[in-house]
Amino acid sequence: MSFTFRCLDPQADAPLLHSWVTRPYASFWGMLNATVEDVVGEYARIQSSGHHHALLGIDDGVPAFLMEEYLPESSPLNSVYAVQPGDIGMHLLVAPPQATPRNGFTADVMESVLERLFQKPGVERVVVEPDARNTKIHVLNARLGFEPAGEVNLPDKQALLSFCTREAFHAARSSKPTIQGASL
Repeated sequence: MSFTFRCLDPQADAPLLHSWVTRPYASFWGMLNATVEDVVGEYARIQSSGHHHALLGIDDGVPAFLMEEYLPESSPLNSVYAVQPGDIGMHLLVAPPQATPRNGFTADVMESVLERLFQKPGVERVVVEPDARNTKIHVLNARLGFEPAGEVNLPDKQALLSFCTREAFHAARSSKPTIQGASL
């Protein structure tokens, strides 16, 4: 799978993002009751922060996911673990399917995002902190090399702090099952 990425425009992309973050499947995103203006405000703040950045992932010309990358030392995580040089934080939200869902699509998206992050100079470890109740993402994280470090209290949730090193990611990719040359 090959995705492209583009910088998120808070104003122009807010209606699209609003249609994603207010759906029940995105409940862990924390914006179920957000207005379009709330989405504009949140992403304008993120894009202007200097330490947090949002991108849209594009699949064959169509926005397919939102990824955020951030510096853990400039986030609430800096008070719950010892941030190391080379750490980068990541958030991911996949768009609702436009047609028949594609088997393995979310895993392909996350693999592409991790590949992009590990290509950044100096990045050695990706940090995630999904809601502790979000069992679906925990399974996917483990499949792609994340190791849980335990639950932590953050301002907006009880989170499962997990880390993925470059080596763990490459090991997970090389052990990914295939069928007739296609990844699952």
